[in-house]
Amino acid sequence: MKIIVTSLFVQDQDKALEFYSEKLGFVKKHDVPMGKFRWITLVSPDDHDGTELLLEPNDHPAAKEYQKKIFADGIPATMFGVADVREEYKRLLEKGVKFTMEPTEMGEITLAVFDDTCGNLIQIVQK
Repeated sequence: MKIIVTSLFVQDQDKALEFYSEKLGFVKKHDVPMGKFRWITLVSPDDHDGTELLLEPNDHPAAKEYQKKIFADGIPATMFGVADVREEYKRLLEKGVKFTMEPTEMGEITLAVFDDTCGNLIQIVQK
């Protein structure tokens, strides 16, 4: 068994697709109309057959409440691995990404946290 899709609640699918593809560099794999919303997944540019990130609409009241509360408490919704957190931090700052935590060493890892503009805090980690 392996993880093939992981979901991330977003407030606006179009805005999220733009942010995750244009700012972060993920590649759109699926964009399928599903009534009022779409099934939009992205993958790492280095692994087109890897785990897909589903941009899940937060239309359900429980999803909205969950997303709002973890954001308010400063809890990242998910974590992405990077080769060099400091380099990625610089690259993303140049693209206008707003960080809530600069690169910080914690034991054997270095991490940083940014706002995805779609209701989430995202952590990047270098092991």
